[in-house]
Amino acid sequence: MSSPSAAAVRTTPAEPRTAPRQTPSVASRLFLPLIAVCTAVTAANIYLAAPLLPLIAHDFGSTPSAVSWLASVAQFGYAAGLLFFAPLGDRVNRRRLVAVLALVAAASLVVGAVASGTGALAAAVLVASAATVVPQLLVPLVAARAPADRRARHVAAVIAGLFTGIVAARVLGGLAGQAFGWRAVFVGAAALTAALGLATAYVLPAERPRRQGSLFSGLAALPGVVRRSPDLWRACVRQAGMYGAWSALWTSLALLLTQNDGYGLATAAAGLFGLFGLTASVVAPLAGGLVDRFGAARTVRSAYLLAALSVPLFWLGGHVMAALCAAAVLVHAALVASHVANQTLALTTTSAPATANTAYVVAGFAGGALASALAGTAFSHWGWGGVCAVAGAWLALGWATTAVRKR
Repeated sequence: MSSPSAAAVRTTPAEPRTAPRQTPSVASRLFLPLIAVCTAVTAANIYLAAPLLPLIAHDFGSTPSAVSWLASVAQFGYAAGLLFFAPLGDRVNRRRLVAVLALVAAASLVVGAVASGTGALAAAVLVASAATVVPQLLVPLVAARAPADRRARHVAAVIAGLFTGIVAARVLGGLAGQAFGWRAVFVGAAALTAALGLATAYVLPAERPRRQGSLFSGLAALPGVVRRSPDLWRACVRQAGMYGAWSALWTSLALLLTQNDGYGLATAAAGLFGLFGLTASVVAPLAGGLVDRFGAARTVRSAYLLAALSVPLFWLGGHVMAALCAAAVLVHAALVASHVANQTLALTTTSAPATANTAYVVAGFAGGALASALAGTAFSHWGWGGVCAVAGAWLALGWATTAVRKR
């Protein structure tokens, strides 16, 4: 009688002939990379106006601080889009929804490019930002398809794309705006949004909507999902605090860098400062590994400590460029580490990941939009020190509100 080991030796060479090798399809291989690139492009749309504020103000005969509220409009629009559109991922054809939203965002950007005043531009930015929720429709799908021990790493890949897009909006947007005008930047963003959105819709796997109910029943379920999950509630509040602090500083930075009583840089030169945002793209994969190994709570605590250190450095950076550069690195590292940890927690803490993810991202962007609006007012009245005070207050609120754990 043959031993099991001998049988194994005899059968091993025959396996390649009897078991055909399965090669992933082109769409399957492109799934995660294309979603990451699409995330970068759509995230850039949300922050498209921030580095262009001096050019927009000059075109409309205003001052940069007087049009700084356009950056908040984009964030409020994105939060509204998340609230209404992201929960639809479980109830409608996701391929069709992604394609439609990409085309709506592209059309709105074109309308913004031909706007004759801040009111028309704000309306276009609002609609475009509301439609650029494609990544958050897809993040739950990425998390669901990832191996359990690498889920945070896969989520981190998408988040790295998001922050790469933010960097591109500031750096490339500033350079292109200086060379061709802010309207040309909007047209170019529209073309990229349409192309990447349709390509992403093409590679999505065929799936049937799983949940029943009315079209917007996911929206009605949001409060209950958050109420039943203390971990989700904590992730929402802490990310709102972290994102609000980052948003207050980053959306006001162009004002500090370009105004004569600041550093007096040209728009293109100020846009190059956004290269420090590449820190986030580098940190995201590392943060994913830390979350998979040490857990979300420890990662978020470390991120808040980094952010708290960055605020006084930002204040000092109002007069010392080296401090401003160091603060930019710290705050991006803190934001992305917190985001990877909190979003992974939001996607895995309930039985309704799409709805939980919607609540999480809406909370973050609502916190960011409100902080940006307050930062613009603070800059007008108290200068850069007022912006830093808003950022510090947002961090304190985000942490203090969630410091007492429910037992």
